[in-house]
Amino acid sequence: MSVGVVVVSHSRALADAAVELARQMLPGRELAIEVAAGMDDGSLGTDAVAVSEAITAADSGEGVVVLMDLGSAVLSAETALELLDDEVRERVLLSAAPLVEGLVGAVVVAAGGAGRDQVAAEAARGLAPKEAQLR
Repeated sequence: MSVGVVVVSHSRALADAAVELARQMLPGRELAIEVAAGMDDGSLGTDAVAVSEAITAADSGEGVVVLMDLGSAVLSAETALELLDDEVRERVLLSAAPLVEGLVGAVVVAAGGAGRDQVAAEAARGLAPKEAQLR
């Protein structure tokens, strides 16, 4: 069992592409990465119920790190926490990490067996390499 990861985005295409990129870092390894993105009709948006369902699906008991793209995705993720059982909610960490860079780092360390807090810390460091290169 490992920490699960959830991607919350306004765009299903964006979320799927970010997950595809991150999975390229995991050749031959499996990891629970769930997506809650876009609306049922294909339009842009986020849905707290879909986020809570994605968290539940990603949760193996080791914790879940949730990465979000824009402001209302954060609101949907916060609302989703209220929809979860207390036991599950305690294992979830909402991350302020950049979506793509944070996701790649998070999945690599999660697949390596890191705990929830380590996964979240790696996600939060997502911009450091780019920032260092551009100085």
